[in-house]
Amino acid sequence: MRDERLDKLARVLVNYSVAVQPGDLVRINAPSVAEPGMVAVYEAVIAAGGHPIVRMAPDECAELKLRHGSLKQLKFVDPVAKFEVDKINASIGFWADDNTKALTNLDPNKQAVVARARKPIMDRFLHRAALPWGKRNKLRWTGTQFPCHAAAQDAEMSLREYEAFVFRAGLLHLSNPAAEWKKISTRQQRLADYMNKARSVRFVTRNGTDLYLGIEGRRWINCDGHENFPDGEVFSAPIEDAVEGTVCYSFPAVHAGREVHDIRLRFRAGRVVDASASKGEAFLFKMLDMDRGARRLGEIAIGTNYGIKQYTRNTLFDEKIGGTFHAALGAGYPESGALNKSGLHWDMVCDLRRGGRIEVDGKVISKNGRFMNRAWPRPLGRRG
Repeated sequence: MRDERLDKLARVLVNYSVAVQPGDLVRINAPSVAEPGMVAVYEAVIAAGGHPIVRMAPDECAELKLRHGSLKQLKFVDPVAKFEVDKINASIGFWADDNTKALTNLDPNKQAVVARARKPIMDRFLHRAALPWGKRNKLRWTGTQFPCHAAAQDAEMSLREYEAFVFRAGLLHLSNPAAEWKKISTRQQRLADYMNKARSVRFVTRNGTDLYLGIEGRRWINCDGHENFPDGEVFSAPIEDAVEGTVCYSFPAVHAGREVHDIRLRFRAGRVVDASASKGEAFLFKMLDMDRGARRLGEIAIGTNYGIKQYTRNTLFDEKIGGTFHAALGAGYPESGALNKSGLHWDMVCDLRRGGRIEVDGKVISKNGRFMNRAWPRPLGRRG
C-alpha cells in the first residue's frame, strides 16, 4: 500500500507547483528507487488531464558511463533529450539515490566533460523556464526529494525520521499545503520587492565571510513551491563583474556525488581568484576550471524556510534553511537577468544564524538569520 503522504505530495506538485492543464505533455524524471513517488505523480497527471511520460533509470547507469565511456561517448549530446526539452510543457523530477557516494571516486575530468556536453540542453531548459507564466512556450518544472535510505543516512536520521522531515518541510502535514505556500509567497514577495529596488547587498559572518555583490537592475525571484519543492528562498543574480570579497561556506558543498569541505573563495571583479578547501580541493579546482563561466557567480539567494533548521547534505533543503544565504558558481537563471553561462551550477550555503548579517545599500536588514521587517518571512507560528 502506497504511503498516503506521497499521494498528497503528488497532488501538490501536479496541481500547484506546475499546474498541469488538460493536454499538457508532462515528463516525470525519477531514479528507480523513487518509483512509488513517480507512480503517484503519474496518477495525479492522468487525473489532471495531462499526458505523462516517464524517464527512469537506475543510479548505476551514470556511474557506468563515467567509468567506462570513451571521450566520444562522454561528449555525446543526446538528440532525444534535446527534442524532449523543446516539446514538454512541464517537468517533474524526483531526486533519490541508492548510494549518494557512488560517483565519489570517479575522474572529475570526465564529470566536467559530461557537464559541458549537457550545456546546450541546460541552456534551452533555462531559456524556456525563464518565460513568464501563461506564455505559450513556457516550461513549468519542479523537483523534489524522494525519502530514501541513502539520503536519510546522509542526514544522520532513520528513514522514518527522514520521511517526517521531508514531508514537514513541504508543509504536507497541514490540511491544505498549497494554501499555506500561498501565504508564504506573500511574505517572500515583500522581501523580493524590496530587493528589486536595491543596488548592492553585503553578507558578513564571524567565520570570515565579507562578500559584496552589485545587484542593480537584477530581478529577485520569489520561490514559493513552484520550482523546487519544498521551497523557501528569494534569489537573483549578481552583476557578473561586481562581486568582491571573501566567502567562507559553513557547510560541506555537495556536487556530482562529492563533498567538499570548508570552501573559501575570494572574488575580484566578479571572478574567483583564490580558492581552498580542507577536503575535495582538487575536485573544487576541476569544477572552477570547467569553462569560462565556472569562476563567476550565477545566483545569489536568501533562505527563508524556517521549518528547515538542520544541515542534511542535500542542497534542496540546505539552501532553503531560514537564516542562511547561498551562492551558485556557474550558470545563472535568465529570468533573474543573469548573463553568466556555464556547464556548472553549484550551490554553496553560508549560515547567518550566529553573528551574521545582511546589508542592503548599507542598511542592515537581517541579524543572526532573522529579518528586521516583521512583514517578511518569519518562523512558522509567529505573528506580525
